[in-house]
Amino acid sequence: MKILLVEDEPAVAQLITKGLKENDHQVTLAPDGLLGLQMATAHSFDIVILDIMLPGISGMELCKQIRLKDTATPILFLTALGTTENVVAGLNAGADDYLVKPFQFAELVARLNSLNRRKQLPVQSATTIQFGQTSVNLNAKLVTYAGENVNLTSTEYRLLEYFLANKNRVLSRLEILEHVWGIDFNMGTNVVDVYVNYLRKKIDKDVSQKCINTVIGRGYMLKLQ
Repeated sequence: MKILLVEDEPAVAQLITKGLKENDHQVTLAPDGLLGLQMATAHSFDIVILDIMLPGISGMELCKQIRLKDTATPILFLTALGTTENVVAGLNAGADDYLVKPFQFAELVARLNSLNRRKQLPVQSATTIQFGQTSVNLNAKLVTYAGENVNLTSTEYRLLEYFLANKNRVLSRLEILEHVWGIDFNMGTNVVDVYVNYLRKKIDKDVSQKCINTVIGRGYMLKLQ
């Protein structure tokens, strides 16, 4: 994979670069947010790895700027900031995954491979699914509510797709973490609950016909009416 690494700590950057190259990846290093933005917009990468605390512009702002022009390239935050608020803010900025320092290098490689596999999933044939006032075109990745286009983040859309692929089935939070974020363990955060609420506010606003249901003690279920 061609990877852009935006990291300002030389020792950390050298360690990550060396490890990724040993795993047969090509690594381009940007030591600050501004240079990272220039590289991300001028060149094509398979994955972008960002720190949050960067000189120039922050990783959060850099992620948002990348997403304005590129909604497809996976972005992974690799940072020492590990609170629930930081994780949710990073994912909401448009990142696809979030790994907290210090980390096991094998986990970083596994997450990068998961993000790359997810990006390469085959495009589905044109299918439109209607539930409540929401319509989803799975081929165009277009979502509308009451006839109006709905702007979902990449994470929100993946969550919706996973619900649609498992309609009328109870999904645990761990299952959702694994399939939407590529994380096969409990992060100890409420990131799933936060994103379900984000999705509800955008596509499940009809109080008389709720579709995303909480199953107490078990998880969530999309029940199409």
